[in-house]
Amino acid sequence: MSDKYFVLDTNVLLHNSDAIACFGDNTVVLPMTVIEELDKFKKNNDELGRNARGVIRSLDRLRAEGSLGKGVPTSDGGVVWITMEKEEDCGTCIDLNIPDNRIIATAYRLFREGKRVIFVSKDINARLKADAMGIEVQDFEKEKTDFDQLYTGWRSLKVEAATIDRLYQGKDLHLDGEELQPNEFVLLVDAANEKHTGMGRVVANHQLKPLNPVFDNVFNLRPRSMEQRAALELLMAPEISLVSLIGQAGTGKTLLALAAGMANTLKTGRYEKLLVSRPVIPLGRDIGYLPGTKDEKMKLWMQPIFDNLSYLMGLTNGGKQDAATELGIKRLLREDRIELEALTYIRGRSISRQYVIVDEAQNLTPHEVKTIISRAGEGTKMILTGDPEQIDNPYLDASSNGLSYTVERLKGQEACGHITLTRSERSHLASLAAEYL
Repeated sequence: MSDKYFVLDTNVLLHNSDAIACFGDNTVVLPMTVIEELDKFKKNNDELGRNARGVIRSLDRLRAEGSLGKGVPTSDGGVVWITMEKEEDCGTCIDLNIPDNRIIATAYRLFREGKRVIFVSKDINARLKADAMGIEVQDFEKEKTDFDQLYTGWRSLKVEAATIDRLYQGKDLHLDGEELQPNEFVLLVDAANEKHTGMGRVVANHQLKPLNPVFDNVFNLRPRSMEQRAALELLMAPEISLVSLIGQAGTGKTLLALAAGMANTLKTGRYEKLLVSRPVIPLGRDIGYLPGTKDEKMKLWMQPIFDNLSYLMGLTNGGKQDAATELGIKRLLREDRIELEALTYIRGRSISRQYVIVDEAQNLTPHEVKTIISRAGEGTKMILTGDPEQIDNPYLDASSNGLSYTVERLKGQEACGHITLTRSERSHLASLAAEYL
């Protein structure tokens, strides 16, 4: 067998059904407890159930090529081995009635036999226990990015005053010596006077194009920062099919996306419908079963969307959020101009000529984001918004979630754009909370 023995926790396989094929020419060890736990998830209709079934089918194909109990060679030179736990795996050091402990105990037995064992888990606590027993541990890092070095979508460059003046005159600029991404924004700063600035967006052949003044006001909403103005440029540009917005609470991600969606559907008619969706994952303890119809249940999960819609509709009414505003929103929902949908129901759909906003996308896995984006039909624009530092999914973090992964993997694509928003604009109190709490 191979030099390294990667003992996989169940959550790794539930996170990525192709995980057993991600360890090259090494041995992938699956304790019998992992197979038993996959069996419990296989009947689920969610992402976990689909991944469990995918892993089981992969193992069944390997079974046809040899004995999994002895180890089956894989095409890349590795081995997949299902092993039975033994009572003497760990003695009395941990409670073997706990499934996670039985998986760790298997890793510990192999470690005591002198093998180079690496325990792979998405569960931090499981990694801590294995590490305390002297076992090398790691997170599952495929489909993982470095969040601290994540692409922000814009940069600042110092130039001569004449360069900025040419941009203001509406002339495209070519910036030599800079590795610029398509749809990246560049803030030009006068080297002699830092208050003299100009911003443009990179288009084909590294040309810097001035921002479109038409997008300075979208659905009566004016941007309050340079980053928000850049976001509106991406959200309104018809040639960009996918936009990702990352930012802490209060930076305006959802509000900007909804304003652009309303403008593109209700005013210009570029899209037939505004579709808004978000993962059904609660903050803190779940309140349990909710009575009522699907729409009545969805209203509670979509309340943040209703709040933003009320604010935007109020802008067209002098800033007043009264009964007329509420009636206007209900009319748009009734006429199917705006649709609020749970992500649970989006799989299998083909969505054409719609402006789709997926809010709180940081709670999605890379595979879930891929599934959602692949629903886009002809003429559809997808918007992903979220804050990777506020994740409620227990097996995702700032670097492994689907939103961060999408930003990093799709940078450089001419049909995609991204902006990271850093300044909270909700209120002074919200800004203080985001910065100090």
